[in-house]
Amino acid sequence: MENIYDQLHAAEILNRIENLSPNAKPQWGTMNVAQMVAHCSSFQDIAMGNSFPPRDWIGRLIGRFVKPIVYNDKPTPTNMSTIPTIRIADDRDFETEKERLKQKILTFQSNGPEKCSAHPHPFFGKLTPEQWGKGIYKHLDHHLRQFGV
Repeated sequence: MENIYDQLHAAEILNRIENLSPNAKPQWGTMNVAQMVAHCSSFQDIAMGNSFPPRDWIGRLIGRFVKPIVYNDKPTPTNMSTIPTIRIADDRDFETEKERLKQKILTFQSNGPEKCSAHPHPFFGKLTPEQWGKGIYKHLDHHLRQFGV
């Protein structure tokens, strides 16, 4: 399973981000490419312990039972719901958001598991640093596939 802590996996993701086009159209979902990149950046903030969205009732109820979706080898299903606080609806500058996301990935990867958030995921609950690393890779892969890279 790919893990964003692995330098090769992080480099692969960064290369795919670099290959995104500001005019790319989504294969599913409602976000445009700049909004998607900003969304991924906001997700990085959660894993880095810079943002603490509250857990909702459905996550508290079933999150721990479906948590393996974060770190198994199966691709994330299309059109899954997202954490409401990181759903991006306003206009964003693609190049600014792209650079911001790349820097957050590099920082998270270089900080390593030791500096990963201990705060629970808003839906899935408590994740180990290893689960966060796999989940971040999987989340980024999901959205990059959404835009064809």
